[in-house]
Amino acid sequence: MLNPVVSAGAYTELDKFIFESWGYFIIHDVMSKDEIKQCLEASVRVHQAAGTPAFGQVGRGYETESALEGLMDHEAILPKIRGIYGDRFIVQSGWNTKQPARGVMGGWHQDGSGAYNFNQVSYPVPLLQLRASFLLTDQTKPGMGNMELIPGSHRSAAPLPGSIREKNGDTPISHVICAPAGSVLVFHNAVWHRTYEHNEDFDRYTMHYIYSPPWMKPSDRFENNSEFMQRTTPLRRALMGDYARPEAPFAGGYTVPPFDS
Repeated sequence: MLNPVVSAGAYTELDKFIFESWGYFIIHDVMSKDEIKQCLEASVRVHQAAGTPAFGQVGRGYETESALEGLMDHEAILPKIRGIYGDRFIVQSGWNTKQPARGVMGGWHQDGSGAYNFNQVSYPVPLLQLRASFLLTDQTKPGMGNMELIPGSHRSAAPLPGSIREKNGDTPISHVICAPAGSVLVFHNAVWHRTYEHNEDFDRYTMHYIYSPPWMKPSDRFENNSEFMQRTTPLRRALMGDYARPEAPFAGGYTVPPFDS
């Protein structure tokens, strides 16, 4: 099976070709077994605190769980984000998702804004949300709460047919992502995707970080938590949007985040 797997670290010319062609790529072995364990335990705590009954998505877990916070600027992923966006972007949100054991198929969608869908901005749909999904439970075969995507659909001028979306039907060109825990899926907001069914006896957890242009509003918070901002690193503060804006709206730019400090 075709699989857009790339290596961790620098964003290469081949990475760019794969991303522009498919709209996503996968990186294996990003997290150590200890990192996976710590992040999985943190995810369970986040959802227990939120009272998630079944399928659920909880934001801002990075504020209380240092293991999840550490994924925000993970050394295997951040060079890819910089390669795609350049050096000026923010963490628009951080969502931790849980799909319960024996969970059902999710619905087909593109990521965006319910207030003003991104496909209303231009064609092709612009990259406004770049998602890095850290797999915290095993998804090595279909039916483990995998992500299912349609390769190249971020470039399609035609929408996914309503007859498919309404019945949540299958397509002959969709791709179920099969990868072990500790892998990361990076994808463009305009790629059509859905959560695949989960037939196992354990809950599936994924930590998603969404990176956006600096002028986008955060989507998991109205403001940054002051205690978190005081204790986190200078780079993470910058990624959370803590920078001086010399002119509105960004006419004079702003200081590049301290990536190399």
